[in-house]
Amino acid sequence: MSVEQHPQNAPALRASDRDRDEMLVRLHTAFAEGRLSEAELDERIDLVLASRTHEELGAVAADLPRQGGGAVPECSGPAGRFQVAYKSPVTRAGRWRLPERFTTVVYKGTGLLDLRSAELDGPVTVLRILAYKSSVEIIVPPGVRVETDGVGVSTEVHGVPPAGAPVVHVRGYAYKGTIEAKDRIRRS
Repeated sequence: MSVEQHPQNAPALRASDRDRDEMLVRLHTAFAEGRLSEAELDERIDLVLASRTHEELGAVAADLPRQGGGAVPECSGPAGRFQVAYKSPVTRAGRWRLPERFTTVVYKGTGLLDLRSAELDGPVTVLRILAYKSSVEIIVPPGVRVETDGVGVSTEVHGVPPAGAPVVHVRGYAYKGTIEAKDRIRRS
């Protein structure tokens, strides 16, 4: 068995499963921000899964900014169209522009999409939600009509929205989890 060596003859530091998982989240974030095409994302995912060292992992994302590497101007444009949580929480709240199609994937974690201060890009917004052994909460502002379909999706919205109200259509699939669309945050 050969040991990979750095130029200084020091052994290359091996990557862990957690290191690969974190890189996958970084790549999906870059895809959601429009930095990678779908084909580039697929290619890089294969490289990450085959990576054995930190050096190989670093090469996969050498042309991408580090997560949290810069300030995001307030409400400068759509927030992206995709967000992922892997064994962790993910939240989108505050002032942001929500594109007409937005996808959230949560694997063994929690998700919160707070739309109360979000600017909707169109009259109909489609949220695609996948919650695998997870819970995802969607908080909608008053006066929005919520439509749902899928498995494991529930709504708790009070009042009747006015005619012509914006529509948030939640298409969800919850496997051993829940997806809730509501207009109030439940206090513990």
